[in-house]
Amino acid sequence: MAKIYDIPVQNIKGQDSDLKSYQGQVLVVVNTASKCGLTPQYEGLQKLYHDNKSHGLSVLGFPANNFLQQEPASNDEIEQFCSLNYQVDFPLFAKVSVLGEDKHPLYQYLTSAQPQRIGGKEFTEKLKSASIPVADEPEVLWNFEKFVIGKNGDVVARFSPDTLATDPEFLECIHAELAK
Repeated sequence: MAKIYDIPVQNIKGQDSDLKSYQGQVLVVVNTASKCGLTPQYEGLQKLYHDNKSHGLSVLGFPANNFLQQEPASNDEIEQFCSLNYQVDFPLFAKVSVLGEDKHPLYQYLTSAQPQRIGGKEFTEKLKSASIPVADEPEVLWNFEKFVIGKNGDVVARFSPDTLATDPEFLECIHAELAK
């Protein structure tokens, strides 16, 4: 069994959990934030989930407050925000840290398994030109970075935060994994 399924997480209600129930599915693991310029990506992620869940895809949202404090809300507030504003019904988990000394074990695993992201050079330059400090790879660049996990639990790809759920390369990766 792949290590990712054994990493302890908490669901959005704060209850201890893990990812074992997602074994055999293709996963998109994404760190989210509700006060970010990229927050509207919830809409595309929800559509991606809705259109592909019957084919074995799950989108797993992990709220994080690592970037300019763009996720200050409580887990309950995050769940309500996502439901009311974007009709999110894909699984959300308790807020985690995706960067730094308190980086959650899930993100330690994801960033070591897939240290380089696809895309993000222009987005990185945009952040730097706004005098926003950015961490070098393998660290997560910003909110809404997407990790694609294959049915066997391997991290098969990592996409930059500005990659939309409709991006052809992103979709091609997901559909290739679903076809396996």
